[in-house]
Amino acid sequence: MSAAEQLRSRGLRVTRPRTAVLDVLAQGGHLGVAEIARQVRGRIDSVSTQAVYDVLDALTRAGLARRIEPAGGAARYEARTGDNHHHLVCRRCGEVSDVDCTVGSAPCLEPGTTHGFDIDEAEVTFWGLCPACQATGVERLPTATSSA
Repeated sequence: MSAAEQLRSRGLRVTRPRTAVLDVLAQGGHLGVAEIARQVRGRIDSVSTQAVYDVLDALTRAGLARRIEPAGGAARYEARTGDNHHHLVCRRCGEVSDVDCTVGSAPCLEPGTTHGFDIDEAEVTFWGLCPACQATGVERLPTATSSA
């Protein structure tokens, strides 16, 4: 489905910034706003960073983009939505990779109590060192839970 068709299917107006952002996200990855804006500017004449934020907000609310916020890092966006997948984050370089939910149905985890919430999603972030950072042989960076 084209970017324009995706926008129309969610009741959004088709604009050049929206289609450009969707096209950038469709290439994959977990991109920050600065990188998305840089790539969008390579596709259309000019677009402000605020316009990119506004587009990302609209796309996220419409379910066409997903915002993730790894602890201690800036928000990132991806096109993979609606499948309850999780993420692996490298503690050293910040690399983010998708990991499929492998056990049970969505949500993958059941809380001990729901406090009356109707739970429809579980968000899990796995932390560690990516293969490239492991290859450097440098010890793991301290975490917030490490003792000094």
